[in-house]
Amino acid sequence: MPDSADQYAGDKQKHPWLSMLLDAYQTLDNGVASAIAREEKLGRKLACHKGCAACCRTHKDIPVYPLELVGITWFVTKKVTGTIRSTLKQQLREYKEGNACPFLVDNACSIHFMRPFACRQFNVFGKVCAEGEDAYHTRRRDVLVPIKKYTDAAFDKTLPFYGVMNKMERKKIIKKGSIHQTVRILQSCNWQSLAQKMQEYEQYQELINAHLKHE
Repeated sequence: MPDSADQYAGDKQKHPWLSMLLDAYQTLDNGVASAIAREEKLGRKLACHKGCAACCRTHKDIPVYPLELVGITWFVTKKVTGTIRSTLKQQLREYKEGNACPFLVDNACSIHFMRPFACRQFNVFGKVCAEGEDAYHTRRRDVLVPIKKYTDAAFDKTLPFYGVMNKMERKKIIKKGSIHQTVRILQSCNWQSLAQKMQEYEQYQELINAHLKHE
């Protein structure tokens, strides 16, 4: 399910918050790419690769911000389709705190396009994480250190969502780290309610389609 920001141009017009979030993610991704390139110039090799989902199963305290939760809810409810949707909805229904990330489907992130800041920035060099290993705690030096100016710029793009429009005020909030007081832990969220939203949206779409057929 390849995605790009351009694919959601119409959605961004409907939802101003979406532009904020996608712009922030693009800024953050640019920073991660620069940080990885910096380390590779030093001869370090990125261990993370498609199909490696050890961190999705191991990490128990992934931080997620309110705007990110809005984005995840929108994406899962309205954009995830097919068999992935069915599997994901069931996982969300059955999710219990402490389990692997509820968005991990068939060893891949079902919300990769909309994955949180924390997931985007977590990259490991050297060797692939062992099953059950959290490299941040076992070999901190192998974990990518994000470039602060990119991270700060990404957070700055999200602050208007919280009503902070003034540039100087945003700068103060970022410097103090006040934005981090809004964090929730992904694994502690009520994902059963998201499964219910998915179900309600599907029922709504069925009603719309049935109505159109009878016009």
